[in-house]
Amino acid sequence: MANVQPLSHRAHSSAVDTNKVIRNTYMLLSMTLVLSAVTAGISMAINPPFFAYLGSVILSFVLLFVLNKKQNSAAALPLTFAFTGLLGFGLGPILNQYLAMSNGAQIVMTALGMTAVTFLGLSAYALTSRKDFSFMGGFLAAGSMVLIVAMIALFILPMFGVDISGIQLAFSAAVVMLMAGFVLYDTSNIVNGTYTNYVMATVSLYLSIYNLFVHLLALVGAFSDD
Repeated sequence: MANVQPLSHRAHSSAVDTNKVIRNTYMLLSMTLVLSAVTAGISMAINPPFFAYLGSVILSFVLLFVLNKKQNSAAALPLTFAFTGLLGFGLGPILNQYLAMSNGAQIVMTALGMTAVTFLGLSAYALTSRKDFSFMGGFLAAGSMVLIVAMIALFILPMFGVDISGIQLAFSAAVVMLMAGFVLYDTSNIVNGTYTNYVMATVSLYLSIYNLFVHLLALVGAFSDD
């Protein structure tokens, strides 16, 4: 009986820590999404060339590397906002491209709505069911490697005159499926206490939302009249 109270205390402490990570993660995620919307709006007003999107993606890899190294330091939060703000800015040229279509506003709003429903639905399921989706880690890692190879192929094949329109659609569909898996995987890891750093948990969820939106936008645009 002497061990009952300490064990109970540790379990309670662990639950409190996990709930704190969950609360901080979704609070920070909300703030980064608002910031991304603001920087995307600024980018749309400036209307930079499409290279701004590619540049933001390349620079984001550098920031992500630095953020991973500084995740437990005071620099973690500023780096997180810089990372998400940069990616938001990169969306400007893409959004302007779609909004220039006759039904561009409908395409963007549809993709945005689908992204919100997908993320909120999957995240809510993982939060309420508290199922352990850690078994998906190997599959998601393998899928990410396959998609990286496919992305490289999408850059190389046009040089040889290959029509990649069908491949691009398949690629976007695969990314959407993979990101849905990451939402379940990351949320499960947060709920079950695997993730103890809310900054990196936020970044993981943000990247899933970002990629969901970009590739749902591509799919909705491809299947629209334009």
